[in-house]
Amino acid sequence: MAGFPVPLIVVGNEKGGSGKTTVAIHFVAGLLASGLRVGAIDLDHRQRSFSHFFANRAQWAERQKRDFPLPRLVTIAPSERETKSLAEGEEAARLARVISELSEETDVIVVDCPGADTALGRAAHSTASVIVTPLNDSFVDFDLLAGVDPETYEAKAPSIYAEFVWESRKRHMIEKRKTIDWLVVRNRVSSTETRNQRRVSEALTKLSQRIGFRLAPGLSERVIYRELFPKGLTVLDLIEGKTKGITMAQVAARQEVRGLIAALRLPQLTRVLAAS
Repeated sequence: MAGFPVPLIVVGNEKGGSGKTTVAIHFVAGLLASGLRVGAIDLDHRQRSFSHFFANRAQWAERQKRDFPLPRLVTIAPSERETKSLAEGEEAARLARVISELSEETDVIVVDCPGADTALGRAAHSTASVIVTPLNDSFVDFDLLAGVDPETYEAKAPSIYAEFVWESRKRHMIEKRKTIDWLVVRNRVSSTETRNQRRVSEALTKLSQRIGFRLAPGLSERVIYRELFPKGLTVLDLIEGKTKGITMAQVAARQEVRGLIAALRLPQLTRVLAAS
């Protein structure tokens, strides 16, 4: 699977409510807006919020008689094989087959993982070009990566999830001679810095140096990121090509999305970002 020519961006952690699907949606939307052909894989078979967003987008485009770009979307269901080992083997094979097929017709693939430890999620992480781990900017979500000392606020031992990502990256390097980039995205960062936010920032910076991930700002707490979901739209769709009637909040949200896309450091986007 590591021989696939297109980047595989895997958005995941093992906690719900950290903004994984919102980040994945905006990755796809931003990459599509840049003119790239995008594959999208939904591994959260139970919720399917990722899939529902693009179904809403297709329906809204038809209703409005407009051409909103869409990804090549595939939802992968868990295996129903009788044993755990057989099920995990079948799921890994399904994922490999889907990635292989999408890589033939797309420039980049984005995978949205469920907020739990699943075989499909583990297989996707192990195959990624870039692992993106969103977390809310608090010590509640910091626990996704490591425990923290209650007095000094220093990070303690890495979490099970962080250990898994570390082992996946190490194994990938040994077997494939390629690195898996790891990007931790800080969502819902307050516009006004607080003491707690400063402590979280310091702890994350130190932890990033210990276990080797990059830090990037994610998406703020903005209503616009949620209210457009029923239409399958993003702020990029609202202001694309417009010169009037754009609010400052929309401009700020657009810049956040563009910054999020740029943080991926995809070679495919070099010419697009340089021209914008």
